[in-house]
Amino acid sequence: MSQPQHPADSPENHAPMSTEEVLAAAAVAEADALAALSNEVTELKAKNADLADQFLRAKAEAENARRRAEDEISKARKFAVESFAESLLPVTDSLEAGLGIQEATREQLREGSEATLKQLKSALERHKVLEIAPAAGTKFDPHQHQAISMVPAEQDANTVVAVLQKGYLIADRVLRPALVTVAAPK
Repeated sequence: MSQPQHPADSPENHAPMSTEEVLAAAAVAEADALAALSNEVTELKAKNADLADQFLRAKAEAENARRRAEDEISKARKFAVESFAESLLPVTDSLEAGLGIQEATREQLREGSEATLKQLKSALERHKVLEIAPAAGTKFDPHQHQAISMVPAEQDANTVVAVLQKGYLIADRVLRPALVTVAAPK
């Protein structure tokens, strides 16, 4: 059974559209589409302007951060040297005081030199400058030691026999290797 049609839906109630009506309907649809595209362009321009502004702000912020970091690095270097120099001032004072004594005995000179050396070593240690002075029999380490010669010895080959000059590390980096003699193979 078919359903009855509504009288307004019947084909006889729809009059064919004239060419002007078809063109007018098309123009209205085109105008609506154009308005929608125009709105979309306006929105995209606003988004583009906002993103461009955000980009410029981020770029400026990155540049400011870079400048601040450079300033901090510069200050850190300056004050690190200042701190190191400041820790050496008592050593200088002690040396000058020792040289100022005209009639110092040999024993006084020795005591003063030992005290001054202790001050100097303490200042170096505070700034992470550590001695490399391997004990006899220590395995030769080419990263921290420099072999001056190989000598016959009763100890194992490639071990330190004697330290000719202490080496130094600064923050785990070799500042100067220790000069050593090494036991020759038997």
